[in-house]
Amino acid sequence: MRIAKAARWTAALGACAMFLTNAAAHAGERANDVSRLERDVLTEINYAREHPREYAEMLREYREFFDGRVLFLPGDPNGVITNEGIPAVDEAIDFLERQAPLPPLSRAELLVLAAQDHADDQGSFGGSGHVSRDGSSPGDRVKRRGGDIYVGEGIWYGNGDAGAVVRSLIVDDGVRGRGHRALLFQADFHYAGVGCGAHRRFGNICVVDFSGTADGSPVLPGWAKARGGQVFRMPATTKR
Repeated sequence: MRIAKAARWTAALGACAMFLTNAAAHAGERANDVSRLERDVLTEINYAREHPREYAEMLREYREFFDGRVLFLPGDPNGVITNEGIPAVDEAIDFLERQAPLPPLSRAELLVLAAQDHADDQGSFGGSGHVSRDGSSPGDRVKRRGGDIYVGEGIWYGNGDAGAVVRSLIVDDGVRGRGHRALLFQADFHYAGVGCGAHRRFGNICVVDFSGTADGSPVLPGWAKARGGQVFRMPATTKR
C-alpha cells in the first residue's frame, strides 16, 4: 500500500533534506544514505514496472502540484521550472496506463560497480552525459569490471529521494524520445545496478545500468539456450 498523498510528498522532501544535511556533516552517515538511496531506487523502478497503472495514479497526484511549467511540491514555495510542465506528466500517465506489467529487475553486483564508477567520476568534477573523462562508454565500464558491453544506462541529477529519481526518469521532461522511460520499461532487461553519490554541480547523481544478463553479456535466443549454445567472440583482426 502506497503512502497517502500529502504524507508521501512531504516525506520525499524530508528525505531529501536529511540526505543533504548528512552529506555535509557526516561522511559515514552519508555513505549509508547513498546505499539506502541506491536500494530504494531499484525498489521504486520495480514498483513502476510491476504496477504501471498504480504508478500512473501517483503521477496524477504529482500533477496537482504544477502551476503551468512550475512545480511547487509541499514545503517548496520557490518552485522548480520544468521544460514542458503538465503535458509531459500527462504523456507519462497515458504511457503507464497502456503499459503491461513487467517482471522486476534483479540487482547485479557487476552492474552496480560500473554504475558507481561513473557516478564517482562525474560527481567529482561536475560532469554530465554517458562518457567518462577517460572516454569510456557504459559498455566499456561494465567490461572493465569483467562483464560485456550489452547494457543500457540512465542518469539522474538533482536533489531528492528515490521517488524523485524514478519519477524524473519516467516523466523524462524535456528529453526527446523519452529514452530514460524506455529503458525502465524495456522487457528484455532483467538486471540492473544503481550507483549514486554527490555531484559538484547538481547536488547528487544516480546512474542506473540495465542489461538482459547479470554481467552485460548478450542474451542467447531461447532455442539456443535449450541446445546448450554459448556466445563466442571472433578475435580482433588488424586491417591491412
